Amino acid sequence: MTDLQPARGTHDLIGEDQRRHHHVVETARQIAARYGFDEWITPIFEDTRVFSRTLGETSDVVTKEMYTFDDRGGDSITLRPEATAGICRALVSNGLTQSLPKKVFCTGPMFRYERPQKGRYRQFHQIDIELIGPSEPLADAEVIACGWEILKALGVHTDTLLELNTLGDAPSRAAYREALVAYFTANKDALSNDSLVRLERNPMRILDSKEARERDLIAGAPKIWPYLSPEAAAFYGKVQEHLARFGVPFRENAGIVRGLDYYGHTAFEFVTSKLGSQGTVMAGGRYDGLVSEMGGPATPAVGLAAGVERLAMLLDVAPPAPAPVAVVPIGDEAEAAAIGILQSLRAAGIRAEMAYRGNLRRRMERANKIDARAAVILGTDDLAQGVAQVKDLRTGTQEAVKLPDIAAYLT
Repeated sequence: MTDLQPARGTHDLIGEDQRRHHHVVETARQIAARYGFDEWITPIFEDTRVFSRTLGETSDVVTKEMYTFDDRGGDSITLRPEATAGICRALVSNGLTQSLPKKVFCTGPMFRYERPQKGRYRQFHQIDIELIGPSEPLADAEVIACGWEILKALGVHTDTLLELNTLGDAPSRAAYREALVAYFTANKDALSNDSLVRLERNPMRILDSKEARERDLIAGAPKIWPYLSPEAAAFYGKVQEHLARFGVPFRENAGIVRGLDYYGHTAFEFVTSKLGSQGTVMAGGRYDGLVSEMGGPATPAVGLAAGVERLAMLLDVAPPAPAPVAVVPIGDEAEAAAIGILQSLRAAGIRAEMAYRGNLRRRMERANKIDARAAVILGTDDLAQGVAQVKDLRTGTQEAVKLPDIAAYLT
């Protein structure tokens, strides 16, 4: 037995795990398409500047979590830690900033060097939805509504709740920053080393600290709402009005901040109590400054990302494996004809398999092992009559069916 195992923080998707994963991704893909989002596929690795420039040089992602290396040409390359920056890079580098809005769906693996936890891996998978171009609060609400519809289609919406906040506009954040600096400076002795750094660089990030000893201090920190400019307060109010029209329930949570530098206005998380401390299954917000960081024009945008692994864990029942039809020939002459039957079934969209060797008993054992729903049994006498015996392996009933009619019969 080999001692080679998956690298720490990675996992294989096989059997039920794969079916859960596939179901989450395909459901999200279908719902996003109904909302008018087109799928983009961007590279898994990018020029490191795509992330260091846009996520913030002092963010935890950049300073602690990115998989960054020099390739053989000496270029600094990073495995993508999230999808949004790569999508905005693609928008700019493909000259698409003049044909807005763009509604983008993306899915695939992301990479962060974190301590592996329940539902959190170093290679993990996300679904990502980005609406690039509109500055109206209706866009924020529609992105959130699309996320809510995905949760409903997966049947996990009753286990999740939308928590909503605003980060305001630039004047709001400037006023709020002053209040936070004053509050946390007065309580410096209670801050961790990471939070002391954040106090100098971006004090709002202290609100997202996971340090247990800071939770009470953070709970008493000023809330942003009194510091909102009239324009930011009106924007936030419109988002809430539109969410009510979309039928998306929510509660406000002043503690929600985005961990990346390019966010402003709407910030939100869909949370659950079913996964312990790793309760966020979908999150996002508005990021009007990111496209310009990529060298494009100032472009408003809003989006969300969801962890496929966490959503898969919320599914009550794994999607069943598709039940195939087993083609069971008896003898060499029948085997030659069975290949034609096998291909006709597949052409009709029916999953079909045939054992490579063995007598009738062994081939039927194989049919049971793969949990076939039916067996098409073809012997020499059947072949002479132009029929096959189609046996329903759920009920045990059997019927002779003409060879050209088998696919239609099983469909």
